[in-house]
Amino acid sequence: MPELPEVEVVRRGLERWVAHRSVTDAEVLHPRAVRRHLAGPDDFTQRLKGRHIGTPSRRGKYLWLPLEESNESVLAHLGMSGQLLVQPHEAPDEKHLRVRIRFADALGTELRFVDQRTFGGLSLHDNTPEGLPDVIAHISRDPLDPLFDEDAFHRALRRKRTTIKRALLDQSLISGVGNIYADEALWRARIHYERPTAGFTRPRTADLLTHIRDVMNEALAVGGTSFDSLYVNVNGESGYFDRSLDAYGREGLPCRRCGTPIRRRPWMNRSSYFCPKCQRAPRAAS
Repeated sequence: MPELPEVEVVRRGLERWVAHRSVTDAEVLHPRAVRRHLAGPDDFTQRLKGRHIGTPSRRGKYLWLPLEESNESVLAHLGMSGQLLVQPHEAPDEKHLRVRIRFADALGTELRFVDQRTFGGLSLHDNTPEGLPDVIAHISRDPLDPLFDEDAFHRALRRKRTTIKRALLDQSLISGVGNIYADEALWRARIHYERPTAGFTRPRTADLLTHIRDVMNEALAVGGTSFDSLYVNVNGESGYFDRSLDAYGREGLPCRRCGTPIRRRPWMNRSSYFCPKCQRAPRAAS
């Protein structure tokens, strides 16, 4: 699933190519793509017609298109394989095209939602007073948000009494961090993924947050991480931060810091990658 850098790359593309355009028509080609819009596909398309798209916004992994002169937004959930592509009208339809949005201008492009696995989707929602779609009001600010509160995060981290990687993937605690960037930040901070959060000091938390921000900003600079053709920007281009990964996906390869082979362990239906020398396991972890 795309993490913060990949979603932010898409948001920036939408800001450039879609913001402040007026919708003339929307077409749902697969009802599952709007299943989170409980009123159904016809209601979704009718309510979009004539609306003006505002500046695309993001919190963590969640992306939405505010509708100007209203208190509503189109929430985009990319799921495992969702793509928002800006394509010329005449471009052939993608095999897994699910939703098409056309605009009332002469730019000659349209917005397409393409989703091979159909785990993602689009839906219309009312906004909270803060400007978020109401269904994601519980999502915490992400570490790149200027209003992210480090002290509050540290206090909540210690109260959680869990392990650090579980905490980093808890979107109500800190948003935008997924499996890839959690492993990368923990490797940089020399912290084992099973280290208990109750023992974190304020300096250690601050150091970890610095590494999280660094790895995300570096990924943003090169378009995010793309392991296959499913993770692309609005122009269909893949990012290449996967070439710079230090831990994730590098099982058996030497640690770039000490040379010890990187290990992989099953973890919550995922995998965790770490250096057994640089990231010493707590006594209770194997």
